[in-house]
Parts: sequence; structure tokens; C-alpha cells
Amino acid sequence: MTAAQADLETLDTEIPAAVRIGRPEVADGPALWRLARDSRTLDVNSSYSYLLWCRDFAGTSAVARDAQGAPVGFVTGYVRPERPRTLLVWQVAVDAAHRGRGLAARMLDELAARAVAEHGVTGVETTITPGNTASERLFTSFAARHGARVEREVLFDAALFPDGPHAPEVLYRIGPLAA
Repeated sequence: MTAAQADLETLDTEIPAAVRIGRPEVADGPALWRLARDSRTLDVNSSYSYLLWCRDFAGTSAVARDAQGAPVGFVTGYVRPERPRTLLVWQVAVDAAHRGRGLAARMLDELAARAVAEHGVTGVETTITPGNTASERLFTSFAARHGARVEREVLFDAALFPDGPHAPEVLYRIGPLAA
């Protein structure tokens, strides 16, 4: 569900100054769909769902843009209705040419800071399939940077997925986030 082959370097790694992180716009939907597809790890949803995501959840999502303004990475998330102080991170993707520079970590940090400021978020949740080392490292290093603990439990067992073989989704609860 999250962070396909996200870059794993620390935030001290050089990210080009021209890369800017902000809120996605509806026009970014096709590029986000392509980034998810090209990750070869994420569950790719319909292109329509990425358009809706950019419209309805832009405030709890982030997009990284290169010097020409083209999306080169994204984090999609939402504030959970039943737990309004929790940001659920749905997907993270970084274009292959921009991996290894800490961009996924930077997008996640900037999105979390915005969610804390605008929504009073105190924790982050995500799901990761077993063996997705890139995502595991991204989110455990996020927790360490933010002085938070990580709790893990299976959220969706493999048998719940009706569309063929699918690994279980393990819920990572990260929090509370240090101020």
C-alpha cells in the first residue's frame, strides 16, 4: 500500500534545490498514476482515483516537483475519520531518477509537519507488506527522527483480498510525534 521503492537515504543527502514539495493539484493526477505504475511495487489504482485524490485529499498529500514543475514523487494520505488526530499514509512513490536522495523522507516529514499544524495530528499510520524493506526503513526512520515509537500488527490478512494473491498488510502505528 505504501512507499514502493522509496529512497532510503537520510535527510542529509543532497536533494536538488530545484525540487519543491507542495500540495497536489487535480492536473497532477495522471502523473501520480504513472509514478505509482512505474514503481512496480505499489498497488496501482484507477487513473480516476488519482484525480479524485488530488482534488479531495490535496491537503493531506504532498507532491515533489522538479525545476520544470513536473511531479517526481508523491505521498498520499488522509486524516482518519474515526481517529482525527491520525494521518494515514496511503502511498509513497519517487521517480527512479530521483531515488536515493532522501526525497521520500523529506516529503513525509513535510507532509507530517503540515498535518500537525493544520489538523492537530499526533500520529501516523501506514500499511506495509512483509518484505517491503524500503517502506519499512522509510517509516521506522521517520519514527526515529520524530521521537516516536512504532507498533505493528496485521491489519488485513492475505485471505481478505479477493483479486488474487496478495501479501498481508501490516499496520504501522507511529506516535506520538515529538513536537
